[in-house]
Parts: sequence; structure tokens; C-alpha cells
Amino acid sequence: MGWDLSKGFEGLEHNFLTAKLEDLVQWARARSSWPVTFGLACCALEMMAAGGAHYDLARFGMEVFRASPRQADIMIVAGRLSQKMAPVLRQIHDQMVEPKWVISMGVCASSGGMFNNYALVQGVDQIVPVDVYAPGCPPGPQTLIHAIETLRDKIESGELLRRRQANGGGAGLVIEQRDGIAEPVTVATPGSR
Repeated sequence: MGWDLSKGFEGLEHNFLTAKLEDLVQWARARSSWPVTFGLACCALEMMAAGGAHYDLARFGMEVFRASPRQADIMIVAGRLSQKMAPVLRQIHDQMVEPKWVISMGVCASSGGMFNNYALVQGVDQIVPVDVYAPGCPPGPQTLIHAIETLRDKIESGELLRRRQANGGGAGLVIEQRDGIAEPVTVATPGSR
């Protein structure tokens, strides 16, 4: 069994043992995600609400938002990104550990939103590769949690890395908005049982 140590796990030849080891590594990556603090505007309040007791990001192992990018592997860009802040965002992204993931939270982070002017970046994907887009203005905690669950599922299955290689950047997954959507209600009419 040859192992090229310079390539890490990619240097291992695939066999019964290493295939299971790769599954274990992907499972661990999906369940040990630590987000970096990067809230920019109103979406940041919804991100903070998702970390609160009512929504409880702790059930995903993400209860502590890291202040240091060297301890984080998920960046949640919450809100509009100004041209002045873009180099800071890029620097923080570059300092994060590999593999790293990016969630674009809200329409302003994803496309500039209603702010179509020279001062704001018209999509954070121009600065960093985005893996999951969470829609809404602002997207609520349910949508952010859905984005995190989608990210975790795709990390564990290995699809996220395959999509990144195919796109040459971020995976570019777009999820549906989950908050503010009423469940269908069946109303009983008189005479019906």
C-alpha cells in the first residue's frame, strides 16, 4: 500500500480501508464546522438569532462563532459588502483553514440587492467562491439553518468538492427560502367531517 505523504489523503491508494477512512473524514468535516464572525448588515441580526436559544445552532456543533479566521472553516457573509470591506473579507477568507466553505446570506450579499451602485460589491462571489446562497431580505434563521444543513449534507456526501472542481470555484448551490412560508392549513367547513 503506497502513500505519497506530500498529497495527504489524496496520496493514499483507494482500497477497502481507505474508502472507509475517507467517509469518516467527510463525516467529521460535516459535523465540526466552526463559523467565522462576519456580519455586515441587517442579515447579521438574523444570523445572531439563529445562534440564540430559540433556534440553537449548538445542535450542529456551531454554537461558538470564531473571532479568529484560523480557527474557522465556514464563512457566513451576512449582508451587503462594500468595496472598502471587500479586501478585508478576502484576507479573512485566505486565513481560514482548508477546506473552507462560504455561505452568502441574503440578497445583498448574493447580488447587491437593491443597492446597485459603485460603493457595494454586486455579489460576494466576485471576491470569494460561494458554496451556498441563502435567499431573502433578510433571510430568517430557518433559511440560514437550511443553508447550513444543505452545506453539511453536501460536505458529507463529497458532492460539494465535486461541484467546486466542476465550477472552478464555489459550489454555487441555491436553496429555497424557509422562513415566512405558511404551512398549508386545512379548514373544516360546516357539514364536513
